[in-house]
Amino acid sequence: MTPSRRLGGIMRARAYASNAHDDFHSYSNEGSRTVYALSTPPGKSAIAVVRITGPLCTNIYQTLCPSKPLPKPRAATLRTLFHPLTAEVLDPSALLLYFPGPNSFTGEDILELHLHGGPAVLKSVLSALPKCSPSHPRLTPNTQQNIILPAEPGEFTRRAFYNSRLSLPQIEALADLLSAETESQRLLSIQSTTKGADELSQTYDKWHLSLLAARGELEALIDFSEDQQFEETPEVLLKNVKDEIVMLRRQMDTYLSNAVKGELLRNGINLALIGPPNVGKSSLLNRIVGREAAIVSSKAGTTRDIVDVSVDMGGWMVVLGDTAGFRNGVFGSDIDEIEVEGMRRARKRVEGADVVVLVVSVEGVGGNFGVEVGHPSLEEAVEVIREAIKNGKEVVVAVNKIDKLENGEELERILELIRQGLPGLKEGRVVGISCTGEGYEATIQQLMGTLASTFSDMTGVEESMDGAPKNVWGEAIGASSRQRVLVEECYRYLGEFLSGLEGNHDASKTHNIDEDIDIVLKAEILRRAAGCMSRIMGKGEGASTVDEVLGVVFEKFCVGK
Repeated sequence: MTPSRRLGGIMRARAYASNAHDDFHSYSNEGSRTVYALSTPPGKSAIAVVRITGPLCTNIYQTLCPSKPLPKPRAATLRTLFHPLTAEVLDPSALLLYFPGPNSFTGEDILELHLHGGPAVLKSVLSALPKCSPSHPRLTPNTQQNIILPAEPGEFTRRAFYNSRLSLPQIEALADLLSAETESQRLLSIQSTTKGADELSQTYDKWHLSLLAARGELEALIDFSEDQQFEETPEVLLKNVKDEIVMLRRQMDTYLSNAVKGELLRNGINLALIGPPNVGKSSLLNRIVGREAAIVSSKAGTTRDIVDVSVDMGGWMVVLGDTAGFRNGVFGSDIDEIEVEGMRRARKRVEGADVVVLVVSVEGVGGNFGVEVGHPSLEEAVEVIREAIKNGKEVVVAVNKIDKLENGEELERILELIRQGLPGLKEGRVVGISCTGEGYEATIQQLMGTLASTFSDMTGVEESMDGAPKNVWGEAIGASSRQRVLVEECYRYLGEFLSGLEGNHDASKTHNIDEDIDIVLKAEILRRAAGCMSRIMGKGEGASTVDEVLGVVFEKFCVGK
């Protein structure tokens, strides 16, 4: 591709990006009002923090602290707060912090009031803030710029976005940090908020500009006329665009693999406990969560519905599901419609699970992983687990009640039978356990270690095959589900673009390329693909599109953030 041709594509890309940027900012008027919110939990406490942002921060300070100089930026200052109308003392010793814009979180002036945490003190200060406005009836006529109102959920962060203090991926990473409950979630959010979201934003911008440039090249091709002299033929130009799209699609393929793994950390790993009745599934669930979460009974069919429990397992958020036991009519003539429905739901749960743990009893494992007379049939459960292995599910087998065995050789024989009966089961995924707790606590810890190893394998980072630095693709772990869905949509558009271009167009031929390929349609497909990248960054093609995107993101934030 000649420098002049590439320059033309880049100039078109910048023009497209500039127009989108102007559309994005044309409707933003968030900074016209001053807002405030309680940033600490309501109720009695030692300290309560009220945040204020907007153009009237200094006016509020001067009204609450008359005749006192403005605090030095970012320096804690002790002040007595007075009511703006009655001059009564609201808080005799409040700590104030002033952050002048644009070098603040929101990009605007911010004033923080660190108050005594009594409910009455807090109520009096919050009720006094709107009265500090010059638009108050006792002061001057009302204008939009002089209004002081309570903040909406996430409004501080929204203003940071509008003022280019944070990108949308950075904001979503911040939301993850605020909602992190486990160590893996904390580490993921820390990684994303420190540098990961920046690198993700740079990746999205790079993809966006590449797509815009490719679109610009195609539109130049649409305008190509025979009387113009270019060093490249239309066939060569189209091949260059195709090669660029192929490379982008490969990068997105790796990105999507890592983004899905990140969602496991963020949303929790879905784990299903399955097996025949009376093998100890409910007992195992109770041992893992450390409480009586499920009913334990010797009667078959006690668990009729799925019992879901969320638990922190070694730093991973895991949703454990205890399911109805699988059995057939040979040993279960008393199966009723409710139990049949429970087994149907158990199968459905396995389909949606990330990890499936098959729980069996040493009493029920016979030759060829079959059945011993007098014990519930393993046939149904084994059929389900084999299908799960076939579908690529992560599977672990827990052999319960090993306390009933006389020696370790007998246990090893049973474990080997299971390995042979489940071809495709990964090595080290069969564990002997006992839920009695009488000297067998280590077996439960061994199972937990096996599960932790499984979780680690599931969330490992895949590297790009195109020579990109590993850290860039590692940051895709921090991508939100919203970002992933939009990249998937873009990925599909790129596949649609490549459809029909698989054949090698001879660059030496001079026939009209429009006879083979609809260039206008291909350019439109690239426009839609680039639009996906714009929406990821909160820069859609119109105000309504952007508002819809931002609404989804900011609804996760509390008031005062």
